[in-house]
Amino acid sequence: MWLPDANMDVHLVSVLAGFNISCDTARKREWQALSKGDLVNAAVAAGFCCLLTRDRLFGESASRVLKMFPQFGVVVVDVPQRPWPLYREQFLALWNNAQSSQLPAS
Repeated sequence: MWLPDANMDVHLVSVLAGFNISCDTARKREWQALSKGDLVNAAVAAGFCCLLTRDRLFGESASRVLKMFPQFGVVVVDVPQRPWPLYREQFLALWNNAQSSQLPAS
């Protein structure tokens, strides 16, 4: 299960669901006030395996806790904030590009 951080657009849940990725948001769980380390602890305890965030320094800030959970991934989403339809379009384009670059060459 994936966890979009409180700084991510909540509409992203529906996009990820379209890829059969189960997720819930930090905001919905009322975890937005947790420190980064406490957020990782809470996420792992709740069964999450991946955090999506816009915070480029998240890994540095939570490095001590992240070392305890090597199975937990942090993905920094580098898509500029903009109105949802434009954000969704750019997110999907980047997602599809990343997916196609992982396909074996023919």
